[in-house]
Amino acid sequence: MQIAVVRDRIAAAAARVSRDPATITLMAVSKTVEPGRIRDAYAAGLKMFGENRVQEFAEKNSALADLPDAQWRLIGHLQTNKAKRAAELFSAVDSLDSLRLAEKLNTAATELRKKLEVLIEIKVGAEGTKAGIPLDSPELDELLMAAPRLESLAIRGLMAIPPHTEDPEGARPYFRLLRDLRDQIMIRNLPAVSMDVLSMGMSHDFEVAVEEGSTCVRVGTAIFGERPKPAA
Repeated sequence: MQIAVVRDRIAAAAARVSRDPATITLMAVSKTVEPGRIRDAYAAGLKMFGENRVQEFAEKNSALADLPDAQWRLIGHLQTNKAKRAAELFSAVDSLDSLRLAEKLNTAATELRKKLEVLIEIKVGAEGTKAGIPLDSPELDELLMAAPRLESLAIRGLMAIPPHTEDPEGARPYFRLLRDLRDQIMIRNLPAVSMDVLSMGMSHDFEVAVEEGSTCVRVGTAIFGERPKPAA
C-alpha cells in the first residue's frame, strides 16, 4: 500500500497553495477490495472508506463490523429502491443526485432514528454517463430549499467527478466550477445546509483538486493498486 506516499503528495500540493494538509481528508476507495486489505489500510491509519455499490458492501460488512470508528460512505450512484438499505449500512451518502432520492433517504433514516450525512453530487461536465445534478438544473435549488424538512439528513457539501482527461490539469476547470458553486451556496446562509465539505479529486488528479480547495480526496488505485479487470 502507498498510503504514506499519497499523504506526502497531498501535503506537497497543499503547501503549494498555502493550505494546511490537516484540513484535507484522505478517503480510501475500497470498492472491489477484499476485507483483509481494507483492515490493513485501517491499521495503517485510514478511517474513511468509500464504497460504490450497496450490495457489495453488504457482503463485506460483517467482516468489518469490529472497526468501530471507521466511516463507511457510499460514493457510487444510488437507486431510490436501495435507499433504505444504504441508510442502514452507511454513515453517509456522498452521491445524492435528486430530491426524490433525498426524500427516500430521509424516510429511511427517520425510521432508523439516525442522522445521515449527505453530499450533493454535481454533474460538472457534459458526459451522459456521469451521475449528478447538472450545474444549471433547478433541481439543485429545490433540494437546497427542501433541506429544513429533511430532518434526518445533514447536507454537508458537494461532490463531483470531472470528465476524465489524460492530463490531470484538464480537471482543474471542473474543480473550480464546483468550488465556485460551493462558495455561491455558502454565502446564501441557507437553513439546514452546510457547505464545509468539497469532495473532489481521485487517484489521477487529487493533487490538482487539493490545489483547488478539495477538503476530501477519494483515492483507490493509488492506495490499493490497479483493480482486476472484469472477466469478458
